[in-house]
Amino acid sequence: MSKVWLITGSSRGLGHSLAEAVLAHGDQLVATARKLEQLQDLVEKYGEQVRAVALDVTNTEQAHAAIAGAVKAFGRLDVVVNNAGYANVTTIEDASDEEWHAQMEANLWGVINVTRAALPVLRKQRSGHFLQVSSIGGRTTSAGLGPYQTAKWAVEGFSEVLSREVKHLGIKVTLIEPGSFRTDWGGASMTFIEANEDYERVLEPMIAYRKDISGKEPGDPNKAAQALITLVNETNPPLRLPLGSDAFKIARLVDQAKLAETERWEHLITSTDYDDIEHEPLAHGMGLPQSSQETTR
Repeated sequence: MSKVWLITGSSRGLGHSLAEAVLAHGDQLVATARKLEQLQDLVEKYGEQVRAVALDVTNTEQAHAAIAGAVKAFGRLDVVVNNAGYANVTTIEDASDEEWHAQMEANLWGVINVTRAALPVLRKQRSGHFLQVSSIGGRTTSAGLGPYQTAKWAVEGFSEVLSREVKHLGIKVTLIEPGSFRTDWGGASMTFIEANEDYERVLEPMIAYRKDISGKEPGDPNKAAQALITLVNETNPPLRLPLGSDAFKIARLVDQAKLAETERWEHLITSTDYDDIEHEPLAHGMGLPQSSQETTR
């Protein structure tokens, strides 16, 4: 059976590739962007199969209107893709208050707004799937991406809590963690903001890398779109899906390094319990996984 999708940030990059793939697959779509004219190509090509909606994800009223419009147009909502977002490069110190707030609004609050607007619909249906487009930068960090990666780490925590709260309602949640894809995310969409010269040593390698790799990224957004269509048809999808061979390698290295560091400091970590504690204070009450299978639902 065909699915009804809503994708934020449908006008460019991964969002546009996914929108095209969803429609070509025969599904129905509510495509959103800040400016309606940016979605005209989809409307002209796919007609009644798609609804174009102007949506600023930082506006809660618009988020609720977009969700309501999807249900009115197609009768239900199966997949919500929180994809809209952007990154600028500067240091934690040099980013202005306005820059911090703007990136947190777009990259975190946009996800929260659209997710919360969609939850009553999916809860009533007892079905649905949130695809939360995070980043491999939601697992690791890079100098110069403080505001962006702060938001992405928050999206990861928000979405993991969400998955625990809605699993019993038949609602699925998957964090999508892309590596480097050949879109304009690190090109035309990215601004390099001047920083204090004291930070040049840590910023210059990252800036040089971003400029050098732009247009030569290993990831194909069209293949990513096909992977996501496959994902939403899985019975037991993962909570996290790194996307791209580079993302896979980074995720593995980061997870191994974190485990090694934790084990190296086990003596100090475990020295803080009361002496009369006889049981292991395991995480069952906190909802942490008790088996490897539970980590993939």
